[in-house]
Amino acid sequence: MIIKPRGTSDILPKDTPVWQKTEKTAREVAELYGCGEIRFPTFEATELFARGVGDTTDVVQKEMYTFEDKDGRSMTLRPEGTACVVRSVIENGLAGEAMPLKLYYFTSCFRYEKPAAGRYREFYQFGTEQFGADTPAADASVISMADTLIKRLGIKNVTLRMNSIGCRSCRPAYREALVAYFTDKKDQLCDTCRERLKTNPMRILDCKSPVCQAVAADAPKVTDYLCENCRTHNDTLLSLLSKMGIEYTPDPGIVRGLDYYTKTVFEFTAPIGLDPKTGEEKYLTICAGGRYDGLVEEIGGPKLPGIGFAAGMDRLIAAMKHSSQDVPTQPAPQIYIAPLGEAASTEAQKIVYDLRMSGIRAESDVVGRSLKSQMKYADKIGAAYTVIIGDNEIGTGRAILKNMKTSEQTEIEIGSIALILSKEGL
Repeated sequence: MIIKPRGTSDILPKDTPVWQKTEKTAREVAELYGCGEIRFPTFEATELFARGVGDTTDVVQKEMYTFEDKDGRSMTLRPEGTACVVRSVIENGLAGEAMPLKLYYFTSCFRYEKPAAGRYREFYQFGTEQFGADTPAADASVISMADTLIKRLGIKNVTLRMNSIGCRSCRPAYREALVAYFTDKKDQLCDTCRERLKTNPMRILDCKSPVCQAVAADAPKVTDYLCENCRTHNDTLLSLLSKMGIEYTPDPGIVRGLDYYTKTVFEFTAPIGLDPKTGEEKYLTICAGGRYDGLVEEIGGPKLPGIGFAAGMDRLIAAMKHSSQDVPTQPAPQIYIAPLGEAASTEAQKIVYDLRMSGIRAESDVVGRSLKSQMKYADKIGAAYTVIIGDNEIGTGRAILKNMKTSEQTEIEIGSIALILSKEGL
């Protein structure tokens, strides 16, 4: 038997209604905030991610699905969406449109990681990218969009963590402070973080190793090295969030895992259930993002500030379910037409077609079941009503409508089924 690749998932019909609800809510929120939808390829030139995401990040160094096409070009399955959107903005001349430019997308991404709860090798995201405004108000608008989505989905016990990681002016001084701090402790770091010490020491703060996390606990805080511009930007943003009633927790440990971020970075975390190993509440980042004012230029476009976020669809849904929200299910048929005989079967198909054209979820037998088997099937699929049609019903145009829940039976005209179901609120 051929099975799905490790770290991927099948989303089955019983699960898709909650995905559809989440997607519908995300789309409504994006449009409420004035965003237009953008779609982009599943794979891109590898150079896009090396330049955009950063060749010192784990994503580029360890996690990308990269291959050589038949023309010898290096291609990569998209590991994230922001760089793809930026490439599209540049290539299609969107930087010349009215600003701010607000975009949203749904996408699948691919990273070769160790599979775990909420972490897959193919995963799905809803994201937004907004260009052309470098103000704290723009940051507050994007963060409030994420907050609105989370609240509309009914997710509870959410924490918003905020930080500023500075800009090109103040980052060098902070880098020197980190190098000095970690150099004295490099023997305690993992092999990857020893390499990061040479290339990008801020990445050490994002290491998942408990040992490296313990070493980094007393590392210099980036907020102590912010220039006046970055400090004012951050203070104004936090003031705006407070004014909007959006609660947050300052967290200087948040740096995000991609090189393009500047100034504002943020993460929304929420519980998704109990950890099977420890029995304790397990929290995951369900949405995260930040500002990237140099990314468009880095990829070859004009000077154009940007900010955005991505929300993991799997994680949003897990958090929704844990919050005891009503999870939608696949809608059951409103009526099942059970035919007796060949002529009745032909008539049943016409009736079902007409009902469907009227917006009624109708089903009938297409397998050749006996009447007894049809009634069992109608009950199994959750049909609200059934109608049995034989030669007599075809001749008179009348039949018995049975309520499958109460077993109540009513004689009706076959042509009035749609009207009757409508009056029943189905």
